[in-house]
Amino acid sequence: MYYVVYGLLYLMSLIPMRLLYLLADGLSLFLYYIIRYRRPVVMGNLQIAFPEKTEAARRRIAKKFYRNFVDNFIEMLKLLSASPSFIKEHFVIDNPEILENFYHAGRRCQLHLGHTFNWEIANAAFPLLSDYPFIVAYMPIENKVFERLMLHLRGRTGTILLPATRLQRSILPYRNSQYILTLVADQAPGNPDQSYWLNFFGRPTSFVRGPERGARAGDIPAVFVRFYKTSRGHYRVYLTTIADHPAQLPVGELTRRYRELLEDAIRQDPDLWLWSHKRWKTSWKEEFSRLWID
Repeated sequence: MYYVVYGLLYLMSLIPMRLLYLLADGLSLFLYYIIRYRRPVVMGNLQIAFPEKTEAARRRIAKKFYRNFVDNFIEMLKLLSASPSFIKEHFVIDNPEILENFYHAGRRCQLHLGHTFNWEIANAAFPLLSDYPFIVAYMPIENKVFERLMLHLRGRTGTILLPATRLQRSILPYRNSQYILTLVADQAPGNPDQSYWLNFFGRPTSFVRGPERGARAGDIPAVFVRFYKTSRGHYRVYLTTIADHPAQLPVGELTRRYRELLEDAIRQDPDLWLWSHKRWKTSWKEEFSRLWID
């Protein structure tokens, strides 16, 4: 079954981008107007984040989001057959010297991302644009066919994929080497009673503790990756050092800085964030007070 699915998707990836984007336009309208894919979640999240905006303004953001959402998967499909030159043409790092300086200093590095489009092209491009071995923590997929397909797609340019559910154990073979570890750190934690809690868009929100704890334990520089979409299918990122020596920061400070950078990025380009994710599904309880870091 894997080879059947892979073969069909690979053939689709050979279609010129202009035609794939025509398909994407139709799919985004279908998702928004016909099946209304997670429309209540998207609009509810936008209400939380932007209560000062009018309903019409939030709908405009939502429509752009659905277009970017579908583009994300169409562009991911293209990566099955895309050449390295195609990838580097569509993804640029504005200030790669941030990583180069850490690399030449003999240090490891953590990249802290949000679910901002298009993280799949970033996954394919970073191994081509950096001297570091590029490690990405990913969430395993239950369907074994699609798990194998995603591992192939995300690893074809050299990315090393480690399951986030077993990250501490999986990363042990690399403990004595330099690497970049990439962590998408804005997901809703599975255990909110073992998380950091702080305001995000003015609402108490839980954040995973792993990225900060790992950076502090190894005194590994943490870098925020800010995405920009310059035109359809073309992206660039700007790197900001969150902390050069995280071990010197008080507990929670790294997460607070990440929150500030992430929220600013979303406010500047709201249609690029994954609004269909149930980010605020866990409500604040007084029992979480011991976890409050804001």
